[in-house]
Amino acid sequence: MNLNLDAEIAAALAATPALTNPPPPPEGVSEIEHARQELIEPNAAYTKYYAQKLPEDAEGKLYVVDDMRVPVEGGDILARVVRPLSQENETFPVLVWYHGGGWVVSDVTMDDYHLRTVSIELQLVIVNVEYRLAPEYPFPTAFDDSYKALKWVAEHASNLRVDLKKGFLVGGESAGGSLAAGVALKARDDPFFSTNHVTGQWLQEPVVCHPDAYPEEYKADFHAFEKNSGTPLLSSELCRLLLDMYGAPPTDVGTYPLMAPSHAGLPPAFIQVQECDPLHDDGIVYEKALRAAGVKTQLIQNRGTLHGFHYYFFDSAAARKQDREARDGLRWLLSVV
Repeated sequence: MNLNLDAEIAAALAATPALTNPPPPPEGVSEIEHARQELIEPNAAYTKYYAQKLPEDAEGKLYVVDDMRVPVEGGDILARVVRPLSQENETFPVLVWYHGGGWVVSDVTMDDYHLRTVSIELQLVIVNVEYRLAPEYPFPTAFDDSYKALKWVAEHASNLRVDLKKGFLVGGESAGGSLAAGVALKARDDPFFSTNHVTGQWLQEPVVCHPDAYPEEYKADFHAFEKNSGTPLLSSELCRLLLDMYGAPPTDVGTYPLMAPSHAGLPPAFIQVQECDPLHDDGIVYEKALRAAGVKTQLIQNRGTLHGFHYYFFDSAAARKQDREARDGLRWLLSVV
């Protein structure tokens, strides 16, 4: 496989052999538990990188964080709410965020400090949702939790200092992008949201279609799952394993929103994809489908980048560029409310 990797990322990969040839799980440790443990170190480094970008004593001076509980089927889940500090009656737009991890790994800590910097810069309330994970909680738990959280935000907007008319955004990375696109699709058809529409979606390297179920209309547009099958960080084999663990049927539109009969009436979408990623074409084709349905879109294709590369190489020029473009994309979504 001949990958046209960004030179800085290629050098960083060469210096980190565990990312290109990951060690097997220790004896007695399951693959799932091993995968979750392997994320602890890079997640801590990513967190530290963005924590250092916050002004000293920012929490309590520039923003506040509240860990709240959202009732769901069979219990409750965590929603970490980041809110800019404000005048007494000031309200803000909101972003409901769903982390990545293939529906199987990670939690709200994954993007926590990055989202704090976004909240301050854009003066945006961010609700970071910790949906339950497969295989302990298989399909449709992650989607159902995510949709419950979206409704919860709408129901508690005033308590969160949110004005949904200023912006009611959903967003997510990878599997979280699937969840964000899926809840936006369901909310479009739900009378509950008839007066409080979701106004925008930020989809970062999203999953939108099962590799065994490409719609006939778009089959010719899908090449990356085979072309980029052996890429570091996310291979096609690992992608299939995660899809199988979650267990959504290939025709489920909540998980695979490209399968929806119509995309008309969906909110504007800002989409980011990576060139060297088995899921590269998912974002490309979804933008095409949305645009054909009359939805406003912006699409950015990062060259020479890998799926989730920014979590490992967060100070690379490509990661800094992606972050700047994400913030600009959010500004655009807020401008077209």
